[in-house]
Amino acid sequence: MFESLGRAMYRRRRWVVAVFVAFMVFAGIWGTGVFGAMSDGGFDDPGSESSRAAVVAEQQLGRDDADVVVLWSSPTMTVDDPAYERAVSTVVAGLPADAVSRSVTFFETDAPALVSADRRSTYAVLTLAGDVAQRTANLERIEDRLAAPGLQARIGGGETVNRDINEQVTADIARAELISLPVLAVLLLLIFGSLAAAGLPLAIGGVAILGAFTALRGFAQFTDVSVFAVNVVTILGLGLAIDYGLFMVSRFREEIGRQPSVEEAVARTMATAGRTVAVSGVTVALSLAGLLIFPQVFLRSMGFGGMSAVLIAMLAALTLLPALLAMLGAKVDALSVRPLLRRLTGRRSATAVTAAAGSGVWARVAHSVMRRPVVYTVVVVGALVALALPFTQIQFGGIDERALPEGAGSRVVAEAIRAGFPASPTPPIEAVVTLPGDVASPAGAAALDAYVDRVSAVPGVADAAVVGSAGSTARVAVGYDGDPLSSGARDVLAGVRDLPAPDGGSVLVGGATAVLADLLSSLGSLLPWMALLVVAMTFVLLFLAFGSVIMPIKAVVMNMLSLGASFGALVWIFQDGNLSGILGFTSTGTIEATQPILALAIVFGLSMDYEVFLMSRIREQYDLTGDNTTAVATGLQRTGGIITSAALLLLVVIGAFSLSGITFIKMLGVAMVIAIAIDATVVRLLLVPATMRLLGDASWWAPRPLRRFYDRYGIKESDGDEPARPVGPAVPCRPRNTPPLPELELRPGPRVPGGGVRPW
Repeated sequence: MFESLGRAMYRRRRWVVAVFVAFMVFAGIWGTGVFGAMSDGGFDDPGSESSRAAVVAEQQLGRDDADVVVLWSSPTMTVDDPAYERAVSTVVAGLPADAVSRSVTFFETDAPALVSADRRSTYAVLTLAGDVAQRTANLERIEDRLAAPGLQARIGGGETVNRDINEQVTADIARAELISLPVLAVLLLLIFGSLAAAGLPLAIGGVAILGAFTALRGFAQFTDVSVFAVNVVTILGLGLAIDYGLFMVSRFREEIGRQPSVEEAVARTMATAGRTVAVSGVTVALSLAGLLIFPQVFLRSMGFGGMSAVLIAMLAALTLLPALLAMLGAKVDALSVRPLLRRLTGRRSATAVTAAAGSGVWARVAHSVMRRPVVYTVVVVGALVALALPFTQIQFGGIDERALPEGAGSRVVAEAIRAGFPASPTPPIEAVVTLPGDVASPAGAAALDAYVDRVSAVPGVADAAVVGSAGSTARVAVGYDGDPLSSGARDVLAGVRDLPAPDGGSVLVGGATAVLADLLSSLGSLLPWMALLVVAMTFVLLFLAFGSVIMPIKAVVMNMLSLGASFGALVWIFQDGNLSGILGFTSTGTIEATQPILALAIVFGLSMDYEVFLMSRIREQYDLTGDNTTAVATGLQRTGGIITSAALLLLVVIGAFSLSGITFIKMLGVAMVIAIAIDATVVRLLLVPATMRLLGDASWWAPRPLRRFYDRYGIKESDGDEPARPVGPAVPCRPRNTPPLPELELRPGPRVPGGGVRPW
């Protein structure tokens, strides 16, 4: 199938390139409009009790969220000065009623909590009108109207925090691309040795990113898509496109010196590397598909964006890339920089494309490991388990203004209020009570008072009071002394939720604490199903690719070891606060609950990417030689440089995003950097050879019925035993002055039933 696809791309190469150019123009115009079609937040479960409580409260009582908090300060006046009151009251009264549905100030309420200890600062709480999009627009409308004569005005609040996070994400993407693209270009030149070859992976990356933006805008027409999906699209689109481009171009440069024509080189590249790219792409996409089972918009958006980026990168690598290789042919090494590198370094430049089979640094590493497989396995596994141990102490939390970098406007306001204003019990829990009759009736008032008394008696509750009512619905604020996202607050929440509702009525408990508790419950109930789904699909796909039931099990176990090590590092760094000064973040003592799940999906897929690259070449050599040890050494020699180069390039892309000013984006980037570094070095170079030496030929074992199934339906290199040859003279198409590639050292395989030996 892949060989036939390669021939089709060769014969229709100009049409294929023309179609992709037209697509890039469309994606550049329409697809980039996704930035205006994405939503904020999306971390809660729409079907949870806390979400339903918020809906009922808004419908019956109206919203009272602190969308905007305006902090006014004066170096000379206090709030007792009439000029201070006039300035603030004039500003609040002048706000458009269709933009601000509710406002609370000290001068209206005399609430001590709204005045700082030195009485030189006060703040107003504004609730914006409209839905999410309208509130965002209303924030822009009123922002310039909040300045008061003689006072310094700064703004914070929920909507402002969301706006600041969105702006920071946009700035981070631009900065990451500005940092990573020049470094990638230089590294690709060093790895490939020519401008023509180095430009091909970048072309695929551009298609993947713009294509994924287009897909996300399409999804946004039917469902909410989180703005944070853009980060994953850029990381995976560029990173995997470079991986696939590196693998395909490297194999083509091998084949063009062996095959009699460019068409044959393209066909053989597709039958081998193309097959590997297809298996890898589908494997990574299946891993990300596990995110779609979660109801949170944030996780589903990451699934949509990640799958789009991966599948479009794979599609471009299997169509556009072979078409471009067909057009270049032997000119794939055009505009070589190797002479310049030789003059600068005084020696022959090294590239990731190495064809030595039984010798070389990677083969020597493999043989060294396979001479002591037990020692290497025990030491490596022990080290990875030790790195994972901090993960057992993880504490989950939510997102607040501390996710922003220091100095961000909304964060400065929140910190100023926390530091300079009187401490008071926060109302992290909100009970929305619906009675059978009117709240204002004697029976209704008595039932509501009895419920408030029961809430006040719950251990840990600081105070409880009715803060709003209309018709048969009332809002009860439940105060708690302490962090509203702590485990203690969640214990109080559980106590409130365990209380019986008033006779004939119902209670929905929401608030910040409830949102986090419901999020943890939702994630905990669905995570095992996600893991089962991803592992089962990965097992089936790897079996179809390699014909072994041992290989998928080994791959999953190794990926979990590298994941565990990265998760342990996350807890040590972000929860415990180590390296916070170097990485530039503020530790909250917790890990945002969705990030480990997102990291699990992405890192599991990327680890499988390298697993497929390596095992495909090992399987190819095993089929040729029948010797498992030789196949491992040869496969590692053929792919060690490629995997190391691919990992280095991907680390550059991810590393640039690890500089994000948003803490949870930085956390995801650091987790990916650690996992990929471990996976591409310790796991692939040490643990894989050691375990495959211990397993021996059993690595490729499958029960007879499954073996027959693989023989019939497996994903193999080509439809026939040998690739077809064109009619006519065989003229090698290797470019002039290119040193010949060393031949493989082939050995006869073991004898098979019925006489004879395994094919060479």
